[in-house]
Parts: sequence; C-alpha cells; structure tokens
Amino acid sequence: MFLHYLELAARSARASKGLSALMVLALALGIGACMTTLTVYHVLSGDPIPAKSARLFNVQLDASDMVGWKAGDEPTFDLTRFDATALLRDRKALRQSMSSGFNTAVSLPDAQVKPIFTSVRYTSADFFAMFDAPWQFGGSWNAADDVSEARVAVISASLNEKLFGGANSVGREVVVRGQPLRVIGVLKPWNVKPHYWDLTLGSYTDTEDFFLPFSTAMALKMGHWGNMDCWGRGAGGGSPLDLNSACAWVQYWVEFEKPEDAGAYRDYLVAYSEAQRAAGRFERPTNVRLRNVMEWLGAQKVLPADVRLQTWLAFGFLLVCIVNMVGLLLAKTLRRAGEIGVRRALGATRGDIFAQFVVEAGLLGLVGAVLGLLFANAGLWLVRQSPNDYARLAELDASMLALTLGLALVASLCAGLLPAWRAALVTPAVQLKVS
Repeated sequence: MFLHYLELAARSARASKGLSALMVLALALGIGACMTTLTVYHVLSGDPIPAKSARLFNVQLDASDMVGWKAGDEPTFDLTRFDATALLRDRKALRQSMSSGFNTAVSLPDAQVKPIFTSVRYTSADFFAMFDAPWQFGGSWNAADDVSEARVAVISASLNEKLFGGANSVGREVVVRGQPLRVIGVLKPWNVKPHYWDLTLGSYTDTEDFFLPFSTAMALKMGHWGNMDCWGRGAGGGSPLDLNSACAWVQYWVEFEKPEDAGAYRDYLVAYSEAQRAAGRFERPTNVRLRNVMEWLGAQKVLPADVRLQTWLAFGFLLVCIVNMVGLLLAKTLRRAGEIGVRRALGATRGDIFAQFVVEAGLLGLVGAVLGLLFANAGLWLVRQSPNDYARLAELDASMLALTLGLALVASLCAGLLPAWRAALVTPAVQLKVS
C-alpha cells in the first residue's frame, strides 16, 4: 500500500506543480535557515573532551589587592606563578597542570630548514594525559623533568612535517632561543575546539605546535602571550613572569578520579587562600572558583548570546514556513474533495485517505530536505566568510546531516496531519451528489 500511496503522491505533485513547488520551497527555506544556525550552535556548544569533561576543572584564586574590589566579583582570571607552583607542588589532585602560551622561532641545528615561527605551550608533565593528547611517536616528559628544567620538547604533527618531513623525530634536536632541545614526543593531528585550557588566546585558536616544560621556558627567558593581570607592586622591579611578581597569567587545571572529588579540593583551595591571607599575600576575602570544562565554557560565554538568539529566530522562521505549508496543503486538499469522495465511494476507508495524504506530505518533505540541505550549505559558506574566529568551523557533520533530513521529514509530516485529517472527513455522498 505504501508504494501505491507514493505513486498517488507523485501524481498529485505533478498535477499541481506550482503549488507543490511553493510548499517545497517554503519548507526548504525554513530548513536551510534553521540548520545553518543550529550547526553553528552545535559547533560552539559542543563538549571538547566528552570522555572526561566532568572530571577536569579550572582553578581560580583571588590573589589581587583591594583596589576595585566588589563583593561577588569573579576572581582573577588566571593564577600567579607563585600560586600555580605551590598547588602543583602539593599535588592534591589526580593530575594537575600549570601552563601558559607564547610564540617563538624553532629551527634545526644544521640550519637546513628556515626558522619556523610557531605557537608554544609551556606546561607541566600531566598536561598531555589530562587532555588526552594523541601520540604519533614517543611521549611526554615526567615530573622530574619539570623540576630539573630538562631541555626536552614535544611537537605537533604539523611542525614535525615542516621540520623533519613527517619522520619519527624522537631523539632529534631543535633549536629554540639559541638553545638545543631534544624532541621526545610527536603528537598526532590534534586540534581541540574550543581552546578551553587557555581562552585568553582566543576561544577557537589552533592547538599549539610546540610544547616544553614550564621550568625550561622560564630558564630560557621565554615571554608570554595572552591575558595578564598585575596589581599593587606588580613585577616589583623585575619581570612580571618572576616567581614572586604580583601578576596573574598562568592557567591551572586539575583532573579528579571522579567529579565528587572536587568538593574536597575546593576545601583545600579555601584553606590555601586563607593561609595566604594570613601570610599577607592575599588581601581580598577568600574567593575560589572550581569549574568543570562545560561550566568553565559557560561562565566565559564561549557561546555568543547572538548565536542563541539567531537559533531561536531560525526555529521561529521554520515554524512560520510549516504554518504556510499547512495552509497550502489545506487549500490543495479542498480542491481535491471530489477525488477523495470518489475514492471513498469505491471503498477507501478514512484511514486509507489519511495515510495517503500523510505520505504525500512526507514526499514533499523529502524533496524539501534535499533542497534545504543545499540552502544550509550555502548559509554555512556565508558564515565561513565572516570575520568571527569560529566561522571556519561551520561545517555540516554526519550528525547534523541526519538531523537535517529528520527535521524536514518531521516538519512536513506535522504540516500534513491537519490536511490529512481534513481529507479523511470528506463525506463521499455529498461530493458525489455535487458531481
């Protein structure tokens, strides 16, 4: 029967080409607009590390002075180097990492390759295990290397291709700031979006290409890129990157075995803050923040408010398109009252008529889905031309493609329910009498 209904639906569409085309176009426009904004929303609101995002927490402490203080304000965005070093030394979590970003030139000792200016993340040994970094060759340094300012480095697959032609470069040397560093690990392609462990460089910046121990970076007098908040004495005549400077610029993350462990760690942070206040370092009342990955992204408003609004408006537009489709299907149904009456007189039940018109709406929805997919791709192409840092990520993946088809079918079937019900109520005797 379904094939018979499909044949009847195709005949009906051919019999009223203009009206059918108008319904398909209305639905396609609604689907295209909706899926364009929904895809952007999906990209920006996704979980960057779903396997453990509930167990990874960003740490904030308020080490600033009383200037500009207001009760309930957010603490300083990052930690001071002193506080990050102290927390790392105490090792109260399963894993912990302190890190910051920079840019520097990387070259080879024999100068066969021109120096490559690349993004740097100097961090502690747990960083790679915490954030599930994928390894192509070798692995990470260890905690002893952090302490000893080891001259080691981890590079990305992209940088390995530029420097070593993609070969296994573990054990080879690179030169940074005039100092040789030994490559101990090469990552597989790894581009995490958003760049949640350091939002100060941009929410959707590329993952760094060069990694080395934090202590080594300080020994090499590397600088800093990103957010820095200084107060009071600031650098105190030295560098703001010095251990005892009153400047916050270090990102600090911890990983727990289970999310419930965050409570005990928060108590530890409160006790640490109180101890620093007693020692005269912290002036403000204790103000601790400990947020998991998704809470952190939400607090930092990584998903722009205008994207939320655009998504709601797009769904509103789709609803208007569905209402218009309902009206057009009703008009088409009323024009076919005589045909329906004849079918009923020949033995078709109300259920048969209802099913026939629902299948017809579904066929229009399928065609609308294909056209809507083209509109969505066109819309996403326009999004990618915008200057927003997330624009280049606006691509339909398999899940969004399936959602596009499903949404179009559901929308068309919903639009077809009222006309199908109205068609099923047609009284054959009245129609035959009029004929």
